[in-house]
Amino acid sequence: MHLMQPVESSSIAFIGGGSMARALIAGLLRQGVPARQISVGEPSADARAALQRECGINVHADNAAAAAGAELVVLAVKPQQASAALQALQSVLRARAPVLLSIAAGLRIADLARACPPGIAIVRAMPNRPALVGAGVTGLYAQREASAAQRQLAERVAAASGRALWLRSEAELDIVTALSGSGPAYFFLLAEQMAQAAEALGLEHHTAELLASDTLYGAGLLAHHGMPLAEQRAAVTSRGGTTEAALQVLQQGGFDALVARALQAGAARSAQLADMLGSEPPGSMSGSH
Repeated sequence: MHLMQPVESSSIAFIGGGSMARALIAGLLRQGVPARQISVGEPSADARAALQRECGINVHADNAAAAAGAELVVLAVKPQQASAALQALQSVLRARAPVLLSIAAGLRIADLARACPPGIAIVRAMPNRPALVGAGVTGLYAQREASAAQRQLAERVAAASGRALWLRSEAELDIVTALSGSGPAYFFLLAEQMAQAAEALGLEHHTAELLASDTLYGAGLLAHHGMPLAEQRAAVTSRGGTTEAALQVLQQGGFDALVARALQAGAARSAQLADMLGSEPPGSMSGSH
């Protein structure tokens, strides 16, 4: 059985020091992981200096140096950079066989495995932007070869910036991308439209924006209280009241079908981008989330 140290005493390396990596690093430090056990490989000297100054972690210009000795390596680069990053890690991956936790959007496990030595346990993660404020949610999927201990370590790191949950299949990551990955933009669009409509009815711009954004924030907090979403909605909706009148307009306008079509489009595009990335030869991965 593959035994592994708990996250508090594990060495964790990040390949890429962008905003999502920073969010995870900040969460790990809040959880009590010592800064000396976290390292980052980052080509930008300014970014390395900022990470070292703000977090006190080990920073390296060389990815292999950052990953040396790590039990878990977080691949936090753009998809088009993943092949080159993994190529530079070949000797480290062979020597240590760490868990590879990929947050590179759209790269399937089979694509990542082709760029790694045999026997590397790979976990894919789909985080979302609220991770930047410690309120993220991340979908996870691991190949069968990953041990329970390896899954646990990957989950603890992924959950450092919010919540993490396991999916039944890798294909579900496309749905997660459409739901929670892209989802914040849907809520922002709704709040934006609500503010504009309120302004058209007579509110000042600043007042309408403040009310819409704070309502979005408060509704999110209420949603975390454990009550099902349908019950949360019903609790605000009095029979014959203002909320019911507004919701009826949304329903009559085909709101349910519109949302369903939007998520279908997002999930389909996620799968399409993954197909495009997987069809390209090693070293030429490209794409966007």
